[in-house]
Amino acid sequence: MRIVLLGGGSGKRLWPLSNEIRSKIFLKLLPSKDGGMESMIQRICRQLGEAGFLSHTSIVAHQSQAEIMQNHIGDEVLFLAEPHRRGTFTAVALAVTYLHAKLQAAPNETICVIPADLFAESDFFSLLSRFPEILKQSGSELALLGTTPSHPSSQFGYIVPAPHQDPADKDYLEVAHFVEKPDEETALRLIGSQAMWNCGVFAFPLSFMLTGLQSRGLPTDYDELLACYEQLPEASFDVEIVEKTQPVVVLPFRNMWKDLGDWSVLPNYFGSSVVGLGEISSDCVHTHLVNELAYPIHVLGVSNIIVAASADGILVANKDKSNQIKKLRSSRQQPMYGEKRWGTYRVLDQSKTGGGLLETLTKKVELLPGKHTSYHSHQKRQEIWTIISGQGEFILEGVSTAIQTGDVLQIAAGAKHAIKAITPLEYIEIQIGTELVEADIMRLVVTWEEIIRYCSNG
Repeated sequence: MRIVLLGGGSGKRLWPLSNEIRSKIFLKLLPSKDGGMESMIQRICRQLGEAGFLSHTSIVAHQSQAEIMQNHIGDEVLFLAEPHRRGTFTAVALAVTYLHAKLQAAPNETICVIPADLFAESDFFSLLSRFPEILKQSGSELALLGTTPSHPSSQFGYIVPAPHQDPADKDYLEVAHFVEKPDEETALRLIGSQAMWNCGVFAFPLSFMLTGLQSRGLPTDYDELLACYEQLPEASFDVEIVEKTQPVVVLPFRNMWKDLGDWSVLPNYFGSSVVGLGEISSDCVHTHLVNELAYPIHVLGVSNIIVAASADGILVANKDKSNQIKKLRSSRQQPMYGEKRWGTYRVLDQSKTGGGLLETLTKKVELLPGKHTSYHSHQKRQEIWTIISGQGEFILEGVSTAIQTGDVLQIAAGAKHAIKAITPLEYIEIQIGTELVEADIMRLVVTWEEIIRYCSNG
């Protein structure tokens, strides 16, 4: 069996900590076994490793998340980059065609799709190994995983089992139909009919999905699908596949499962009421503070509140109303904090000069010791770097220079350059240009050995 993790969307519900680049699966807010903190993606990969699945796991996420993904899980998991976000159906199609065309996975091999942001204990992952046998026993080509609802909720889809089935007779139940995010009154009625929450986990033979692509006139070859990806409509796996397939079976999961996708749930698993700089007064009940800023935040005398602060903004909300942030957020918001394979950056200032013709953007960049950028250039901007701490090596147009605190580096538009940290290295980067976008980059080589060889060859 092969595992496909879905990297999720654009992080709207956990703003301001999550954004287009650093979505919720990359937030290091969960206590880890070693006493530190880990992200959702680190946690689920650790659990898949403990269950023996990690070597057969791949993850699908937007191409802009390639570097932050490597920063969190390294090269342990195959990363499949989506050039555009097109929904869960298209993400699964990308993974399946890669497994089929590039890794020669057998048509009858079971594919298990899991959202990367789910929260469960080890018994959940042990249960996944039952899927191949359940597909075989049931004669179905699609199996789901459902869990017993703890309360009537309008946030989840419901799986309604067919009537007159005794769960004691077999490990799975046949599915009658699905109800997507009902109102609470309907949810209460569904729970009375033994409906389960849909955990977002699907299992099927590889050939099942390939046949589904063919019937929709879509390529089953990975390269061909990738070439037409931009033209594909956004589509949900639930709508395109699950609701149109019969028979479908569900494997019940009786223990703890959570969706940590919003501020009403996630803080319960921090391990502390305060993360970051600040305090909460003792008369606050069920209130949490998470602060990534260098300024202390104090919360006094309010209950059931989430206070979240980052370089992207500050949120103060009643936890029961925190989902409304999706309606209030500006679609213009540029991420003010980012993680790369070499370290992190934080946007300090943005402005326009020259009558609005030129843009200026100021960042604080932190490079980890031994890490480095690619050898690259920008066509639409010049840059000025001021080293504020640490030592490193800087290459500009093939010429290497040792750098240290106080050095100022001028990089013209189109100039090829790279930087490597010998010690922890911090610098202020000022970008000046007509269009300051992350896409304005031409990478020539990536590893430091390749950079040295490239520059030596002139």
